[in-house]
Amino acid sequence: MLCSGRVDQSVIALWLRHESVETSQIYIHADMRLKEKALVQIVSPETHAGRYRLNDERLAYIEAL
Repeated sequence: MLCSGRVDQSVIALWLRHESVETSQIYIHADMRLKEKALVQIVSPETHAGRYRLNDERLAYIEAL
């Protein structure tokens, strides 16, 4: 639902799976400057994505199912 270029608040509440529209108000009306300050402070982790490998015990458990 678009109302004059804006998304209806009840749609946002549904997207965020909030129980009520009042809960969504916190996020809708949050100060953008505070959001920007928080994002600037985020540091990317020094980890590398890897492939998960099951250990022998878990693999044996799954095979026994």
